Amino acid sequence: MAQELKARAEMDARWQWHLDHIYETDEAYEAAFAQVKAEIEAYKKWQGKVAENPRQAIVDNFAGMEKLEKLAAYAMMHKDEDGSDPVRQGRAAKLESLMVAASSATAFLRPELLALPEETLAEMANDPKFSQYSEVLRNLIRQKPHTLPAEQEALLAAAGEVLGAPHDVFSMFNDVDLPLPEVTMEDGSKGQLTHGNYGPLIRSQNRAVRKEAFEAMMGTFKKFSATLTAAYAGSVKGDVFAARARKYESARQASLYPHEIPESVYDNLLDAVDGALPALAEYMKIRKEKLGVDELHLYDLYVPIIGDYDMKMTYPEAFELVCEGLKVLGDDYIDTLRAGYNGGWIDVYENKSKRSGAYSWGCYGVHPYVLLNHTDDLGGAMTLAHELGHAMHTFYSNAKQPYAKADYSLFVAEVASTCNEVLLMRHLMEKHKDDPKAAAFLCNQLLEEFRTTVFRQTMFAAFEKESHAMYEKGEPLTADNLSSMYYALNEKYYGAGCHVDELISCEWMRIPHFYRNFYVYQYATGFSAAVAIASRILKEGESAVKDYKKFLSAGCSVPPIEALRYAGVDMEKPDAVKDALQVFADTVEQLKGLIG
Repeated sequence: MAQELKARAEMDARWQWHLDHIYETDEAYEAAFAQVKAEIEAYKKWQGKVAENPRQAIVDNFAGMEKLEKLAAYAMMHKDEDGSDPVRQGRAAKLESLMVAASSATAFLRPELLALPEETLAEMANDPKFSQYSEVLRNLIRQKPHTLPAEQEALLAAAGEVLGAPHDVFSMFNDVDLPLPEVTMEDGSKGQLTHGNYGPLIRSQNRAVRKEAFEAMMGTFKKFSATLTAAYAGSVKGDVFAARARKYESARQASLYPHEIPESVYDNLLDAVDGALPALAEYMKIRKEKLGVDELHLYDLYVPIIGDYDMKMTYPEAFELVCEGLKVLGDDYIDTLRAGYNGGWIDVYENKSKRSGAYSWGCYGVHPYVLLNHTDDLGGAMTLAHELGHAMHTFYSNAKQPYAKADYSLFVAEVASTCNEVLLMRHLMEKHKDDPKAAAFLCNQLLEEFRTTVFRQTMFAAFEKESHAMYEKGEPLTADNLSSMYYALNEKYYGAGCHVDELISCEWMRIPHFYRNFYVYQYATGFSAAVAIASRILKEGESAVKDYKKFLSAGCSVPPIEALRYAGVDMEKPDAVKDALQVFADTVEQLKGLIG
């Protein structure tokens, strides 16, 4: 029989993270909260007086931000352990209000700094004694056309809590209130469908099991299409409002410009992936033949097509495998991973009302953390490798950069995580190269990484581009037009080799990243960069590893595209994406040979 999820208190503490590394007790957190709240109020003394001592105003601002982010990490990760706990909910809600208050209380800083002569800002930026803030000042000057007068900045900051409401609504619905039904488990028993077991069920070798799971998940979201459309439409409207308020041409430009990413990078990705759709169709044909079905459906896309081969492993075994695969990155890298494994950095298993999915987070001055909902298979190992990549990126950046330069750009956020996945997969393919069945299985896994990380995330990016453009053109965002558009994208990507099930039109409703606008494209660009970096590491060895760690340590001390150049990749050119897609096409041909 399927086991019911345990409550948080019933879980083995060995596999839980230790948030007391941030604050030893809730009382210590509350004391810090009160102190930060008082400091936020005190910071208002700078309003109208920044010009008198701009350097100190900047120093005080960043000192407060560092303390606030520490509070945020503790409060939000506590809530993620058990979103149904009213105490945790209340703490997180108070924290969000404090963050809005901080944004409002400091909103005058940017416009007052920009009111200074540009020579004064440039002098501070170029002063070696003030170097930890040089990039802050450079970007401040660059973003001057999109900075509002102080009163308007304060108003926009105060609206932050309201603009974040759609995400909060979705999160509470998805993590706590979503009434998922019982479905048939792999062993034939009945059990409740959860976000955690949906992955294994959709990968089941039993077609009836994966079909039922797919229809139950998508069908449940369809029942709440009006509510979820309202939430997502509110998010899009907020994105467009903020972009227009800051005088950007579009919400997409507003998202990319602060990170110095040309919009052409986004469009080049969409174009490159469009050009690779024939190779995706070829892969779909292989999948259909191997599964022996008359018609391939979308619920058939995740099951391994080497049906009599699998890689099952416990969490400790998965960790050791990850260390094997990443050994090429050096002893210091592996030693840090082991410190995290043994030191309470990782929250491993699913429990009742725990946040779904996986992520890495933390705060400056404390080691990074990883949240998992681990499954005992290769997918679980890949997720572990991915999130540890994020954690190590943060670890190196925090170790080498001051606080103001430690937070790396979203554009490079998925590179280190995906590089870990690629290195692990390449390690496994080499390890099993003399076993045709294992080699075919791993080819299938690599192709799935491409499909889900490059093709799927690019499809998501196309959805985001279109949904925002619809609203910007004055078109209504309704359940029907959003679902129709999402269905058409699935037809475009998969229709040449797969029957596109009607229920897939509702899948957009369950994608949490859509509430973090124009983020998902970076999975695809990051994967492409990671393929190039991993290939260089495996080919050149120590020198490439040294360059890669320079990238990991860069934080935001240089623009993200420049940081990637440290590791030997130029994302302003289309080569990295096209080369990655050629690897996909070559792997399709390799799989044909192995199973032919």
